[in-house]
Amino acid sequence: MVKTQVRELFYSKTQKSIWFNRVLLAVNVLAIFLFLLDPAYEHGIVVHYLEFSFGVFFLAEYFLRLWIAPRRMSYVFSLLSLVDLIVIVSLFAPLALGEYAFLRVARSLRILRTYRVLKSLHTDEDTWFNRNEEIITGTVNLIVFVFVMTDIVYVMQVKINDGINSYIDALYFTLTTLTTTGFGDITPAGQEGKLLAILIMVFGITLFVNLARSLFSPKKVRFLCTDCGLKKHDPDASHCKHCGKIIFIETEGG
Repeated sequence: MVKTQVRELFYSKTQKSIWFNRVLLAVNVLAIFLFLLDPAYEHGIVVHYLEFSFGVFFLAEYFLRLWIAPRRMSYVFSLLSLVDLIVIVSLFAPLALGEYAFLRVARSLRILRTYRVLKSLHTDEDTWFNRNEEIITGTVNLIVFVFVMTDIVYVMQVKINDGINSYIDALYFTLTTLTTTGFGDITPAGQEGKLLAILIMVFGITLFVNLARSLFSPKKVRFLCTDCGLKKHDPDASHCKHCGKIIFIETEGG
């Protein structure tokens, strides 16, 4: 009985489940930004308490998901589960290790869990999330790209590049390269660094364009055509653009 309730809380489309997953999404985002406090509050007791608190929260979530999983071994060795374990270790590592910079970088992988949470927030109803799904997804894609590329820049450049000494330096380099600002105070070292900068610019600009298109293109109304299944239509549409069926979209006029 309890297991069924917990499973519904994680995976169903009820209002309670939607709010629960919104909380999970917010906690995920906060955890990703936590390590940005490290350079400003190095060895700060507040940061360590926050790390431990997030670690306890994610560990509890991990065991709950494991408990309700229909096939537990498959869950343990799934990509998202392994990522969760790496992040949990990175959050508890400061309690036992002296050098844990690489593990701290690894916690940004937690953002991959965001895609699963976003999927659970999707419903067939006309909600704020559904109306802005493309914008939210585009924003998440861009954030995921920035943090993953920052991780790669940090790991590849921190030992060979005098301009990159912290995660903040790597994030700064990634964003200036992504936006093609290129101040020149930090430049990539080695052939691998130049190739990395090219990848950041090419893929980053593509994500920016997709996000801008989502922001400025005319918004679609979610309405299911019973003949062809098309779900999104122009706000003033009277016929389905796909099959031509007459549709009746509620509108306030204007």
